[in-house]
Amino acid sequence: MGELAKLPNIGKVVEEQLNQVGIETEEDLKAIGAKQAWLKIQEIDESACIHRLLALEGAIRGVNKAALPDEVKADLKEFYQ
Repeated sequence: MGELAKLPNIGKVVEEQLNQVGIETEEDLKAIGAKQAWLKIQEIDESACIHRLLALEGAIRGVNKAALPDEVKADLKEFYQ
């Protein structure tokens, strides 16, 4: 596993998907943001769900997705729909 899998919420599969869409490092992920990274992943994996979006935001913030503030979760849920 590479650098991204060391972040919270990011396992081997999500790391591979991020790499496939050109996101190779933590800095790349932070620069593009969770929403845009998720949209890119969804282009190659239509099953990408709200949990993956929350996981990406948590990875950027360095926390488990369950620990995201409620207002952040609400914003991401609105974006997802």
